[in-house]
Amino acid sequence: MHPYMNEDVAFERLKDMQREMENSRLWADGASRAFVLAGMLARRAWILGGLAMRRAPRRRPQAEPAAECEAA
Repeated sequence: MHPYMNEDVAFERLKDMQREMENSRLWADGASRAFVLAGMLARRAWILGGLAMRRAPRRRPQAEPAAECEAA
């Protein structure tokens, strides 16, 4: 049996824990970026919706009665 086997295993575990911490940090950064982007999109949609509400209503074209079209 290798005399330093426990030390090698401990070192491998340390490297694994460092990788896990780095991955969790990267995932957390990615999630916070996603929330920021979602907030920006929501803000833009709110502004566009507000501009659409301020526009004057459009007139609907009035349909001509069918009787007038047939008489002509």
